[in-house]
Amino acid sequence: MVKNVTVLDYGSGNLRSAERALARVGANVTVTADYEAAMEADGLVVPGVGAFAACMSGLKSVHGDRIVGRRLSAGRPVLGICVGMQILFGTGVEHGVTTEGCGEWPGTVERLDAPVLPHMGWNTVKAPAESVLFAGLDADTRFYFVHSYGVRNWELKAGPGFTDPLVTWAEHGVPFVAAVENGPLMATQFHPEKSGDAGAQLLANWLETVG
Repeated sequence: MVKNVTVLDYGSGNLRSAERALARVGANVTVTADYEAAMEADGLVVPGVGAFAACMSGLKSVHGDRIVGRRLSAGRPVLGICVGMQILFGTGVEHGVTTEGCGEWPGTVERLDAPVLPHMGWNTVKAPAESVLFAGLDADTRFYFVHSYGVRNWELKAGPGFTDPLVTWAEHGVPFVAAVENGPLMATQFHPEKSGDAGAQLLANWLETVG
C-alpha cells in the first residue's frame, strides 16, 4: 500500500531533495504548509537547515509545533531531519541566544567542540542493535552531515513503565546524538536525502513504520 507523506514547508529545509528521496522509496509525497494535510498524512517529515531560532520561528508561523504535538499524541509518525531534529529538543543555544524548542525531548542543542566546523561530509554512526531505522545497514555505513550544533548529552531518563528511546551516536570532536527512535517520533541529525543508497534504505525503513 502506498503511504502518503507530507514534507512540512515552513520556509526551511531541503524540501525538494526530501520529496525526491521519499518518492524514490515509494511514498506519495506532498510538500505543503497546510495544517490539515500535515495532520492527515500517514507520515510527516520535518526538515530544517540554518539557525535553530529561525527554524522555530518558521515552524510556529505554520503551527508546526502544534502539528507535531497533536500527531504524536495520536501516535502518528513524525520524522525530523537535521535542524528539524534539533528543534524537537527543549532548547537551542546559538551565539549566546537561547531559544525554546518543541520540547518533545529534554536537552540542549549547542555548538560542537571540534577543531573544524561545520561538521560537513560523510561520517559513520553507532546505532543500537535493535534499531529499526538502521536495519540492513552495515556498522561502517556513512551518512552525510552538515552542521555546527548538536545534542551532546542525552537527558531523558527511564522510569517505571517507560521504554527508553533508541539513541544513535556519532562523533566529531565530541560525541553527539545522530538519530533517535522514540515510538512514532524519529529523527536524524544527518541528511538521509543526501546520503545516497544508505539514506534511501533508512527512509524505506522509516516508511515501513508508517501506517
